[in-house]
Amino acid sequence: MNAPFTLRPYQQEAVDATLRHFRQSDESAVIVLPTGAGKSLVIAELARLARRKILVLTHVKELVEQNHAKYQSYGLEGGIFSAGLKRKENKHQVTFASVQSVSVNLDQFRDEYSLVIIDECHRVSGEETSQYQRIIELLRQQNDALKVLGLTATPYRLAMGWIYRYHYRGFVRGDQDKPFQHCIYELPLSYMINCGYLTRPELVNAAVAQYDFSALPQDRFGEYAERDVNQLLSKHRRVTRAIIEQVTELAADRNGVMIFAATVDHAREITGYLPEHETALVTGATDSNERALLIQHFKQRQLKYLVNVSVLTTGFDAPHVDFIAILRPTQSVSLYQQIVGRGLRLDEGKRDCLVIDYAGNSVNLHHPEVGEPKPNPDSEPVQVFCPGCGFANIFWGKTDVDGRVIEHYGRRCQGLLEPAKTDEPAAHKGRPEQCDYRFRFKECPHCGIENDIAARNCLQCHKAIIDPDDQLRDALKLKDAMVIRCAGIALSVNDGKLKITYHGEDGEELSESFDFGKPGQRTVFNKLFGRRFANSQAPKEFRRIDEVLEIQALLPAPDFVIARKQKHYWQVQERIFDYQGNYRKANEA
Repeated sequence: MNAPFTLRPYQQEAVDATLRHFRQSDESAVIVLPTGAGKSLVIAELARLARRKILVLTHVKELVEQNHAKYQSYGLEGGIFSAGLKRKENKHQVTFASVQSVSVNLDQFRDEYSLVIIDECHRVSGEETSQYQRIIELLRQQNDALKVLGLTATPYRLAMGWIYRYHYRGFVRGDQDKPFQHCIYELPLSYMINCGYLTRPELVNAAVAQYDFSALPQDRFGEYAERDVNQLLSKHRRVTRAIIEQVTELAADRNGVMIFAATVDHAREITGYLPEHETALVTGATDSNERALLIQHFKQRQLKYLVNVSVLTTGFDAPHVDFIAILRPTQSVSLYQQIVGRGLRLDEGKRDCLVIDYAGNSVNLHHPEVGEPKPNPDSEPVQVFCPGCGFANIFWGKTDVDGRVIEHYGRRCQGLLEPAKTDEPAAHKGRPEQCDYRFRFKECPHCGIENDIAARNCLQCHKAIIDPDDQLRDALKLKDAMVIRCAGIALSVNDGKLKITYHGEDGEELSESFDFGKPGQRTVFNKLFGRRFANSQAPKEFRRIDEVLEIQALLPAPDFVIARKQKHYWQVQERIFDYQGNYRKANEA
């Protein structure tokens, strides 16, 4: 059967990458395509090419229906297994199903499947008891060579970071296990926009008042408690009214407006300021039939405004939407991209999509995703080259007015090093290894190997590494010990030696000297300071004191310094760098 669609070049590349990967490996894989790139066509083409049974999973009935319809358009018959669609068919070669329906009917999926495709696969967690993992585990019992493919526009979760480990362009996404092993194809949003496959977003700063959510506490996902948000918003009803007045004014020459509210109460307030006969409100509590009817009226342009709370970020397709108003806070780049993506589909006569963020989220739509929560509001993605392998890492960090990186929060290089060349066939060659260069590290006191700053045991000798919290707690108990929170260092020359003075945040001072004429003391200085020079971006081997003094501004300061009392002076014994623990560091609130 010939395909009724001509795949776009990137869609064909994604299909080819999948076939190539699974011919060589059974390890799970991810394809990353922006919202609106036509993932359902890629799924349909892969299903068309399949010769054995495959299962296509997703989390909402709208996507089940959409993916099934694309496959049916090939003239092929596929089954649907979804309680929401009132169909439970599992005898076809290709079954499109909701994860919820399959997970409660596992006994009906004991056939041998060759491939599981998961749409919106960023929803897959690493927990073995999750619905997705239980399904995969069952199918692996029938076929230990089961292939698992995920598709998503946003391959990260706030609490987990990246959902895959290895990227086909030669980098790795952390040391921990992930739900997927490999990203085998990725297309950036900017490519889709520049090539005319998606509508250009017109990103405009709010011209009226904004909400300020910055003072609210966040959970580990970077999100805010509904009670806190409602309490803040209740004090800013004039702000909400002013925002909606601007939205209605700007919407005069727009076709479809989607408004993303922070809470249900907030959404109701917003709806009250909009023209009643042109507005619909959809929340998680909206009856499914009523919701379908409201969305239908919106898509048919009988309604102009669609207000929603966290329910229309995926599985919703209304190409005429050309105005997105964001009135909810989020630290999730993926959620932000999903929201904006609702307005980027092409439509006849559509010039652009107006996007206004009234919540001050400060998310750059085109920034590379870092895959970790922001360390602080001032952080931005920065490029940091590895001194070991030269890989260009993307970390959270800060830059100066000239764009130079002055600080970053990366721990380990993300570059992948190919295994040594041998005459062995490709199937027997080892997996690429992650570069072992560490920007932040704890040195093992037993063997000297650099470990991750959170390591409890050495990765080489496996002996226990002293916990910095234990070091600080033990020192604070001693009467003859001084512990300072180091706020900075100062350098000077004293009797031909390099003197380092550590300044505590409360004015305390500790100092020590290094005699560069003695190789042993020079080595200690270089291990402590030269190795960490310029955030470990440019480690140096200093041979003379004047070399240090010339560029002393780039020398690192430890977070804590521990000294013990001698007869007439304090002797520095420990310097704790890259501290992560329970004690407050200098100048932290």
